[in-house]
Amino acid sequence: MNCVNNSKGDDMNKLKILATSPMGIEAIVAKEVRNLGYECQVDNGKITYMGDEYAIAKSNLWLRTADRVKIIVGEFKATTFEQLFDGTKNLPWEQFINVDSAFPVSGKSVKSTLHSVPDCQAIVKKAIVDRLKIKYKQITWFQENGPIVPVEVSILKDNVTITIDTSGPGAGLHKRGYRAFQGEAPLKETLAAALILLTNWTADRPFVDLFCGSGTIPIEAALIGQNIAPGFNRDFISEKWPWINSRVWDEVRTEAEDLADYGRPLQIFGSDIDHKMVEFSRANAMEAGLGDIITFKQMQATDFRTNLEYGVIVSNPPYGERIGEKEKVEKLYRELGATLQILDTWSIYLITSNEKFEELYGKKATKKRKLFNGFIKTDYYQYFGPKKRE
Repeated sequence: MNCVNNSKGDDMNKLKILATSPMGIEAIVAKEVRNLGYECQVDNGKITYMGDEYAIAKSNLWLRTADRVKIIVGEFKATTFEQLFDGTKNLPWEQFINVDSAFPVSGKSVKSTLHSVPDCQAIVKKAIVDRLKIKYKQITWFQENGPIVPVEVSILKDNVTITIDTSGPGAGLHKRGYRAFQGEAPLKETLAAALILLTNWTADRPFVDLFCGSGTIPIEAALIGQNIAPGFNRDFISEKWPWINSRVWDEVRTEAEDLADYGRPLQIFGSDIDHKMVEFSRANAMEAGLGDIITFKQMQATDFRTNLEYGVIVSNPPYGERIGEKEKVEKLYRELGATLQILDTWSIYLITSNEKFEELYGKKATKKRKLFNGFIKTDYYQYFGPKKRE
């Protein structure tokens, strides 16, 4: 994905931006950030980089695998409430919070002296109010009936990081806006995109998901295949902030429209044993504007047959964690191994929490990667096929 870096001169370095990442896919988020034209640093669950308003807009619109995009307002050490108050008050809140802005404060504290989160939130809120009173001298009470600026105070080993969330409202970047229907335990859109970006799939090759559920993996593949920005179909909380000119968002959205390759032919197929889920998949694909591009079919995964070559299968099969399902799922994995191993030119990628998967499937993975599907610890089993002959 190629984007133009629209950042304007010296303003480029004025904001420290944080893209939060699920455990295990930080490197993918970092690669996406670099593809946008920003150098970044990688830490556990965090990718940080410098940028301006364009960086905020582009990151929200284009990052497929990040959870949220935040602005780091300040970082400092605090072991007393006084230090927390002073450190917060010293930050330039007037740059981000308008006279009528609502600024709810959330918090978390891990292995820190200041362990009472409600107290920390209250102190940060009071410090922000005191700082804003210096700017808006005539105001004694802030109505907070304008645009929302969500503030978070995070304390880890007495190190305080205070951020504002630019992605909302409410949900993070995984809410693309297309999933009107879903099953019991849907795969997050951000994880689905990561599973695809970890493969060797390119848009000229067939792509298949044999356990498509509500269609998330095939839809994310189509978005990637046609270079469609994942945030094209939704709003972001920071679009309402007065200090980010609406022109910035207009330019970034226009650029995304220009970069999309809507005419790119794709071979993307999704199937599920549950006819209701297949209907959900079709409806969600239509909502994403991809109804004519993806083929969905009710089918058992073990019935899959194809004459196509050099395709890629990415699937999230049942894990068998519920009572009474274990034997059924183990049988499925054995049958799946027999079905898929005859596809000698295909690459196959399967995510599951079942630690006996390779034994049941009947083949050792070329590579394994530890990932979290929500709070479930999983392995991503990767079976590489041969390189496509030119």
